[in-house]
Amino acid sequence: MQNKNFRKKKSKVSSPRELIKGIFAGNKIALSKAITLCESSRKEDRKDANQILNACLSRSGEGIRIGISGVPGVGKSTFIESFGNYLIDQGKKVAVLAVDPSSEKSKGSILGDKTRMELLSRKEDAYIRPTATGGALGGVALNSKESIILCEAAGFEVILIETVGVGKSETGERQMCDFFLLLMLAGAGDELQGIKRGIMEMADGLVINKADGENVDAAKKAKRNYQNALHLFPPNASQWTPEVASCSALKNKNMEGVWQMVSSHEELLKQNGYWVKQREEQNQKWFAKSIRSLVELRLFADQSNAQLYQEMEKRVIKGELAAYEAAEKLLPHLLDALQARR
Repeated sequence: MQNKNFRKKKSKVSSPRELIKGIFAGNKIALSKAITLCESSRKEDRKDANQILNACLSRSGEGIRIGISGVPGVGKSTFIESFGNYLIDQGKKVAVLAVDPSSEKSKGSILGDKTRMELLSRKEDAYIRPTATGGALGGVALNSKESIILCEAAGFEVILIETVGVGKSETGERQMCDFFLLLMLAGAGDELQGIKRGIMEMADGLVINKADGENVDAAKKAKRNYQNALHLFPPNASQWTPEVASCSALKNKNMEGVWQMVSSHEELLKQNGYWVKQREEQNQKWFAKSIRSLVELRLFADQSNAQLYQEMEKRVIKGELAAYEAAEKLLPHLLDALQARR
């Protein structure tokens, strides 16, 4: 009987009003529940999520959003833990949105960032939320933008968004952060091979990690090479010139230098007005992305539409039907599905 009562208590869902009140009070459990609602594709959950988001919008926007990317093995989790602890020591409240890739096979994800950031996760002024991409491109989860709004409404002043890794489609993170930080390694060959021009052009700052022990000289050389490479890129619309720094996340060295870089960037962009302009452009892209996600969700909610899509897809793959014509054939069914769900 006790177990039955316990299960009832555990399954109780807080109302949107209760969650909003908890978020404004900085309650991490309420924050987590609200983020889970935003990640849900159920119509009922989405309705509650929208109510919470609309209430939180007026309390968001004051934090600084820092995207952090880098090749596997560069030490993103170690860096975020070291950097997060430094910021907390400076009196900041830090939220980490750590995105892990979803499996194409099982759609599952490991979500092990709390384990990798054990010291940071214990801090009262830290909040770590692992999230799966859910198959979304761009290195971030579909609802990362909404998670940022909720974290800021809960009083977190610095939002660190850890992406799944560096790639050509890694643009989603750039579209939701104020400062895009790219972690690099010295002596890994990156200094020569274009240092991946596309991703570097998006970066506001480069940080060479693991600049310790026998790697110190290599880090200094890499820093010079990166600085020279950045001078070849066209100037940014923000008037900010990307900077290069080195650090040792493992030894907690030069976290203050990284924060100074971020702070200088914020100061310049707020002075020249680009800070607000960038946020507005990001909101515009968030709206467009939400429409695409909703259209896809509504299309596949109907089993017959899902089957028709698969049939069309097979014909396109086999070269029996042009992709645009297939899309045109599918469009009326999509419109019917949207109309039926109103």
